[in-house]
Amino acid sequence: MGNWDHGRLFSLEEQIDHKMDFIKQELENIEVPIILVGHSIGSYMAIDIFRRSLEKVTYCIGLYPFLEINSESMVQPIIRKIAASQVLSVAISLVIASLKFLPSWALRLIVTNSLGKSWSAAALEATCSHLVQYHTIRNSLFMTMTEFQKLTETPDWTFMRENREKLAFLFGVNDHWAPLQMFEEISNQVPGIALSTESNHAHTFSCTEAGSSFVAKAIPLMVSLILYTGKSKPASRTTVSLTEDWLPLA
Repeated sequence: MGNWDHGRLFSLEEQIDHKMDFIKQELENIEVPIILVGHSIGSYMAIDIFRRSLEKVTYCIGLYPFLEINSESMVQPIIRKIAASQVLSVAISLVIASLKFLPSWALRLIVTNSLGKSWSAAALEATCSHLVQYHTIRNSLFMTMTEFQKLTETPDWTFMRENREKLAFLFGVNDHWAPLQMFEEISNQVPGIALSTESNHAHTFSCTEAGSSFVAKAIPLMVSLILYTGKSKPASRTTVSLTEDWLPLA
């Protein structure tokens, strides 16, 4: 995310443009189906990329999607205020970057106790080696600021209704980034869209082995659900509660 030579900051829109440039440069002349899978704000990005590449995208899947600001969240206003302040963003980025000067065992202990008590060894290692960097944190906060600015807008329900046969979303519980109110709103605004829920993993599923394994196995089922709903009537509601028993064995 960071540009170490010039300290450039990338907005949400520029991140989407970056992915579009990759599709144009690497996949423009290749006849392969594209399945977009986005997590959190990546779900918003995937939908926007889908909108710009309708002819190439086969399916678009949103995992624990952050598509709209949650007015009931107590955490989001705090993060939004920090991200909107250049002084706070720089200060926090410097403090986090300074942790790199600690012995590796001390850094790992801090990350484990503050964030990742249930995280996998790979997630802890990635955090300690790559995320505890000034430009990474600064870019994350800058992009977060532009996310909150963009997500004050209402989701494009018309586009989603017109392309519901290629869309699917997975929601968890107690997730302030992808609350169940959004699940209900999507269900009401886009009848017949493929929606799934699960209750065993957090928004940060990818940081645990169990969460990563669950979602990896769930995605093929979600594609199957898209295929099923594509054949159903638009007025119907198709919702599946995913559990470990539903998923294929590794």
